[in-house]
This record gives sequence, structure tokens and C-alpha cells, in this order.
Amino acid sequence: MFRRHQTRQTPMTYTLLAEDPAPAPQPGPGGIFASPMFPFFLIGLMLLFWVVVILPMSRRQKKEQEQLLATLKRGAKILTNAGIVGVVVSAKDGEDEIVIRSEDTKLRIKRNVVVQVLGADEAEAAKQ
Repeated sequence: MFRRHQTRQTPMTYTLLAEDPAPAPQPGPGGIFASPMFPFFLIGLMLLFWVVVILPMSRRQKKEQEQLLATLKRGAKILTNAGIVGVVVSAKDGEDEIVIRSEDTKLRIKRNVVVQVLGADEAEAAKQ
């Protein structure tokens, strides 16, 4: 019958039969931004930023403002959010309004418009 022809394979043959590994799949255009989950990821990052940075900062500012308004007393030199600088003439605890003097004018303003206490007017504080 037929006789099989045996051939010796040389190292050259092995080299020719060897293949490179399959290339890794390339990400599509857009990379991570093209992912359908990207909007949720972005919303999650914004929510995390709000909880970690914005919320504690606003709580701290609110507490500082409440302490500032609680310490208002007669003779304190203040600055309002409208830019008016005046001296507190009367401020009663529990009332929402205070009376300030600015130059020759007396103004009745809400406590929450006070932005900063600039110091004290000793002459006004001595009138108590």
C-alpha cells in the first residue's frame, strides 16, 4: 500500500507555523465617554461632590451667621448686604428687626441682612 512519507520538520517549519497572538480589541471611538453608563457616572460624581464639599460648607456658614446675629448688641458697628455701614442703636433678643444709625439716619433693618460685624462704637455702647 501506500507508504507514508515521513518528513522531519525543521525549526524553520515551526517558525513559519507560529502565529502572533490575537490583537487586543481596540476601544471604540469616544472611549469611556461613549459608554451608556457614563451619564450615571457623571451624576454620581456630582452628587458625591455636593455631599462631601458643598453641604458641609453651607452648614458651617449658616451656623456662623446664626452666631453672628446672636451676638449683635448696642454699639456694634455692622455692614449690611446692601453695603450700608452703621452702628446698632437697639437690638432686642427675640426680635427680627434692629435699628441702626448711619451718619444722620436711623434705619430699621432685618437681622438677617447683617453680613459682618466691623467692631464696636464705644460712644454708642456707653449710652446703655
